[in-house]
Amino acid sequence: MEALNLTERELRERVLSAELSENTRTAYQKGWSRLQDYCASECIKNPLAMSPDEIAGFLAHLATRPSPRSGRMLSMSTVALYMSAVSRKFVDAGEPSPATHPVVRATLRGLARFRDSSHRRVEALREFHIEAMLQATPDTLIGRRDAAIIALGFAGALRRSEICNLNLEDVRFVESWDIPEDRLILTVRRSKTDQQGRGARVPILDGEGIRPIHRLKAWLAGSGITAGPLFQTMKRGGRLQGKPMDPGDIARIVKTYAGQVGLNPKDIAGHSLRAGFVTSAAVHHARLDKIMAVTRHTNPSTVLGYIRDADIFSDHAGRHFL
Repeated sequence: MEALNLTERELRERVLSAELSENTRTAYQKGWSRLQDYCASECIKNPLAMSPDEIAGFLAHLATRPSPRSGRMLSMSTVALYMSAVSRKFVDAGEPSPATHPVVRATLRGLARFRDSSHRRVEALREFHIEAMLQATPDTLIGRRDAAIIALGFAGALRRSEICNLNLEDVRFVESWDIPEDRLILTVRRSKTDQQGRGARVPILDGEGIRPIHRLKAWLAGSGITAGPLFQTMKRGGRLQGKPMDPGDIARIVKTYAGQVGLNPKDIAGHSLRAGFVTSAAVHHARLDKIMAVTRHTNPSTVLGYIRDADIFSDHAGRHFL
């Protein structure tokens, strides 16, 4: 076996790496790369010898300067993720984790308050928003892909990474002679709350307005995909590149079409699809267990937060005297 030829340290690194999802590993690589760039700009020779004050300076740099790649400010959740990447590198090298130092912890808390984003909630896209966005998609192959992403992402309450990780074999169309409506079972093999990849099956209905199954079939028929990533990157001419999309692509698509129907793209994120399904289901009085069967939430209190927001004006205490 290959493992027999590895040193103890190499084997430990392989095991630790296998613990993380592919998206988390990619994010960790980006975080460590950002630290190396910062060290080069600040003439710090050894990143692993940085003091807590220097780590705090790096975090402040991340949280207050636009990303050199995208030109946008990183969210505080991404800053915290990059800090986890740095901490992991320190621990793997046998150094104490800087994340536990009081100066670093206080810096993260202060930056969160400064950015006022520690409890930011993106706007949920309701079903009527989704229908309007779908009408704005052009009748092109890219437009059909974008429509399928928006519709399926909403109907399956999918996270951005879950959309990107879908393969064609994860889609099973359910047909029955005694049930006229189209149905689909989507297998989500790995997610934020399922790092071990146990997988979950998500039931999808086509409906009459959003029609995610119809739009997915239109995308598959037009693209000719027979295997591999369900949603792929494309060149301007519409040629498939055979590569899965990046979570940032999903956010960009959702923001673009939200802006076209009059919403403020700054209030919208890729998570708006997932939040929108929960909110819409709550407004239409869906049962909590049925909502969780789609969202795969394990903690009912998380879903109840969306339900309280959706139902906040129903039977208002001041209805009869204000």
